[in-house]
Amino acid sequence: MKRPSKILLVDDEEDFLETTSRRLGLRSFEVRTATCCVEALAEVAANWPDVVVLDVMLPGTDGFECLQRIKQAAPCLPVIMLTGHASMQSSVRGLQYGASDYCLKPIELDELVEKMVIAYKEMDGLP
Repeated sequence: MKRPSKILLVDDEEDFLETTSRRLGLRSFEVRTATCCVEALAEVAANWPDVVVLDVMLPGTDGFECLQRIKQAAPCLPVIMLTGHASMQSSVRGLQYGASDYCLKPIELDELVEKMVIAYKEMDGLP
């Protein structure tokens, strides 16, 4: 099964970044982290990630604006939005801006991995 290998986690919660990075690393993913949109865009500009996992609530530029900037730079890059404060309106907004999926935190790691694999396959046109 083809799956993404390079994951960019974008979140301002250090505990989430550390724990999720470590757990994804144990599953053979390469993981980089960013705590703000500027850092995330630098990784995207370097063509590094296969998938971005992006928090909605970021300091400075929020996740929706960051999503739009990521999609301008890399239209086919799958982005999964995460939030601790979901609403139907915000999930629709994220999907309208090009997110592959919109999930509520906390999310089980198995579910996140499954969503990353699905998004990667859909964006890559894989069966």
